[in-house]
Amino acid sequence: MENAMLSPDRITDVTPLQSAATDYEIVRQAIGFISEQWRKQPDVEDVAHAVGVTATELHHLFRRWSGLTPKAFLQAITLDRARTLLRSSASVLDAAYEVGLSGPGRLHDLFVTHEAMSPGEWKTAGEGLTLNYGFHPSPFGIALVVATPRGLAGLAFADPGEEQAALADMQSRWPKARYVEDAARTAPLAQRIFDPAKWSADRPLRVVLIGTDWEVRIWETLLKIPMGQATTYSDIAHKVGSVKASRAVGAAVGKNPISFVVPCHRVLGKSGKLTGYHWGITRKCAMLGWEAGRVGAA
Repeated sequence: MENAMLSPDRITDVTPLQSAATDYEIVRQAIGFISEQWRKQPDVEDVAHAVGVTATELHHLFRRWSGLTPKAFLQAITLDRARTLLRSSASVLDAAYEVGLSGPGRLHDLFVTHEAMSPGEWKTAGEGLTLNYGFHPSPFGIALVVATPRGLAGLAFADPGEEQAALADMQSRWPKARYVEDAARTAPLAQRIFDPAKWSADRPLRVVLIGTDWEVRIWETLLKIPMGQATTYSDIAHKVGSVKASRAVGAAVGKNPISFVVPCHRVLGKSGKLTGYHWGITRKCAMLGWEAGRVGAA
């Protein structure tokens, strides 16, 4: 492994997102190690050795990527932390609703406005709809950004070499739509999504939800979970008035086409376990830890 690429002093003439994407290639290896060894609470030297960098390099990389030290990041993504979040209230989702716009952290979720396409538009599988897409660097690997003239319609993630698989997955959701690659058009969306400096209540990010009435209802509920918090499928089922519909809630969460912005990664199992995520458990852990850094810095 070429360690020179990791040195903060060696990275020049790149955007913050490109730097974050470069970091993530190493970070995801470290997160994988931490996810397997969290019960042993490995120190930074152990993690650094596992991914082939020095402890100093790993320390600086994590600080640049998430705003956290490796130790703080480990604490942020352990299952104990997830359980602590769930124990913080009888219903974490109820607490999320109560804080409203006065919630901590100037969170990007609060600067999202959304609309849903009509059931008729969804039933046509996207027929007559033009979707522009582009691949962009992000803090969580390569991001596939999909947009309509009305706003952001899709966000997926891929590791190098998996870009076409991610695109095929997105195309399968609306198979009759026309897909046009236009990275110049989607780049401003990528910047707004992943750069906290561009999160603004005065210029909310417009999101277009394309799904069944039930799916849209669940996705709208996800948008109300604050960054740095977590909830469960059963909590969401209770909130939408279908107490016994946890399985159906899980299916709708799994079909969320706008990862990260519509924060399905904040939904945990009933016991607080980090359950499956369409783009990988490691990426889910990374998102939770990155957000913990944003909340802590606010």
